[in-house]
Amino acid sequence: MPRTCHNHHMTTLKSKLKEDLTTAMKARDELTSSTLRLTLTAITKEEVSGKSARELSDDEVQKVIAREAKKRREAAEAFSQGGRTEQAEREKQEGELLDAYLPQQLSDDELAAIVASAVDEAKAGGAEGPRAMGAVMKIVNPKVAGRAEGGRVAAQVKKLLAG
Repeated sequence: MPRTCHNHHMTTLKSKLKEDLTTAMKARDELTSSTLRLTLTAITKEEVSGKSARELSDDEVQKVIAREAKKRREAAEAFSQGGRTEQAEREKQEGELLDAYLPQQLSDDELAAIVASAVDEAKAGGAEGPRAMGAVMKIVNPKVAGRAEGGRVAAQVKKLLAG
């Protein structure tokens, strides 16, 4: 009897990337193909980087994707400052493509609200002023995990602590 148990098992993020890569290749979508291929390579590299090869969890795969997306954003900025609009546009599209695989990013208002409540929580714990930065970040990080970039979070925390 054929085993059908894998159907209701949730597809992992990595297998979704592989499926999307296959689709993109069939569609001759060069941008998507190359972006996903590079990302899968990065994931594989991560999987064999430790003492023993292992499958990455979806969370870890997300971290790799986020890192790749961030690289694209930084490259896009560098290219556009260097006046290389075409390359900048390409990097930007690759970054957006990767962002689609990540949890929905928090809006500025949502982030501000999370940070504000963390600041209150840190204050209640006796941490105040600029020194409270670490304490606040500790509270905020797990709450925004993957949904806002570190730099963005830190800026928001600094802003509220300064106020």
